[in-house]
Amino acid sequence: MRLRDRLLSLCGAIVIAAGLTGSVLAATATVRSGDTIQLGDTVYRLDGIDAPEVDQLCIDDHADPWSCGVEAREQLTKLIAGRPVRCEDLGPDKPLKTRKIGICAVDGDKVSLNQQMARAGLAVSVEPAVKARVKDDVAAAKEGLRGLWKGCFVAPAEFRADKKDGALLGASCRADRDREIRAVLFPETPSAPPGCTIKGKFAVRARVTGNIGIYHLQGCPSYPATTEPDRWFCSEDDAKAAGFRRAFNCRAQKK
Repeated sequence: MRLRDRLLSLCGAIVIAAGLTGSVLAATATVRSGDTIQLGDTVYRLDGIDAPEVDQLCIDDHADPWSCGVEAREQLTKLIAGRPVRCEDLGPDKPLKTRKIGICAVDGDKVSLNQQMARAGLAVSVEPAVKARVKDDVAAAKEGLRGLWKGCFVAPAEFRADKKDGALLGASCRADRDREIRAVLFPETPSAPPGCTIKGKFAVRARVTGNIGIYHLQGCPSYPATTEPDRWFCSEDDAKAAGFRRAFNCRAQKK
């Protein structure tokens, strides 16, 4: 085979391999939550795990309220530590088609961020996982009472659905304090986490469009009147992924 033909064959193999892995070039990551990062214009949800929502509260092992969603976001930020990240694109995320599912890792690391968050006990496993193998990591964190598992919490999916009677998870859950625990996990007037200004309100009328609630942006006529929001979001994508639609009197925020 001539040298030119060999080079063309090698280039073709490289292109095919890249298409199979679906990985992207390493880039600076913006952490959106404990299981969501943004590389450039693409947002990835870490495959196989579900971390607490940024506005979600848990109870720690001292029976005190704990901003577990904020801590999960901070932990992922620490794991990345400003280093380049690359993600394997596993296709669109079902709750929000504009978002991707990915297995992501800091450039040069052998262990994915998916696994590291599971091992830290700051995420539960979810099905169907496309490729991430995190069940054993979550089980080990639960057995070792790490992160969420040393306290008491509800699964992020049940928090998003406002399922106040959902199962309580963690070593510090007490049957004799059930009512008090749920009052902490689902506060009537939740506080806004740092950097999260979008107000969300559960609403029956939102079900007409297949949603569970409505979100209100700063500058919208409805924003000041929404004095007791049920949820706080850091971005419109986060609100949409949680099943909320924008209030009809709101204009889109400028990027």
